[in-house]
Amino acid sequence: MLLDNIQILYNIAIIYDELDNPQMALKTYKKIISIDKRQAGAFYGMATMYERLEDKRKALKLYFKAVEIDPNYDRAYFYIANLYDEMEDKNKAIYYYKKVISLNPKDYIAYNNLGSIYEELKDYDKAYNMVKRSIEISPNYYKALFNMGVIYKKINNHKKAVEYYDKSIENNKNYADAYLNKSAIYIEEEKLQQSIEVLTEGIKYNPYAKYLYYNRACCYARLDETDKSIKDLRKALIIYPKIIEMIEVDEDLNILRKDERFVALLNQKREDV
Repeated sequence: MLLDNIQILYNIAIIYDELDNPQMALKTYKKIISIDKRQAGAFYGMATMYERLEDKRKALKLYFKAVEIDPNYDRAYFYIANLYDEMEDKNKAIYYYKKVISLNPKDYIAYNNLGSIYEELKDYDKAYNMVKRSIEISPNYYKALFNMGVIYKKINNHKKAVEYYDKSIENNKNYADAYLNKSAIYIEEEKLQQSIEVLTEGIKYNPYAKYLYYNRACCYARLDETDKSIKDLRKALIIYPKIIEMIEVDEDLNILRKDERFVALLNQKREDV
């Protein structure tokens, strides 16, 4: 009977979560703990709710409570690692992602995230090996394919970088960063028309991706297509008004600075921000 009551409470907590009511979900998880203080899943559930409420410290404390009760709780370790990564404690993030992998050697997302941290730390050999393993386990995981593109770009292999960005796009057309990074390679290589084609495709599938409009505006400006550039800048500013800070200093847009429409756009957005 006691176990039945606990299971019912778990189901209620999940419903509150799905209804986007983290406060009520928290109360329900606390009821579970009041019945049985050894319910690791309830501490884990509370931690996820505190993450939703942007209280990372409380979330971290509760994830640790979950693994104290259940030392093999790989999902709790995963989110401990993720939180440390967000909090810029890369060494602890690495340690706990390795812990996840020791408990679940097939966790391709943990391998990918670990590789991403190594890439940030400029340890490209380790980054490559981790992301390679992620792709071996899950060949169609778009983020690992994307990160392999990032790594190849960092070691100046543009051809392989584009190849992996294309694979990422093939598996998820709604991941705007893959289009953005691919377009940036073409911009660097002065292939502006190819960059525009990539960005246009990206915008088709990601109509609210501010940086896709912004990069396309820069390409149009460099090609002296003023009308198209200003149109894209307007769209980028509507989506993300703070992008004006980039517009004000970006040398790619210098050709527009005497255009009355561009000046009016800047003045209007300065008042709005």
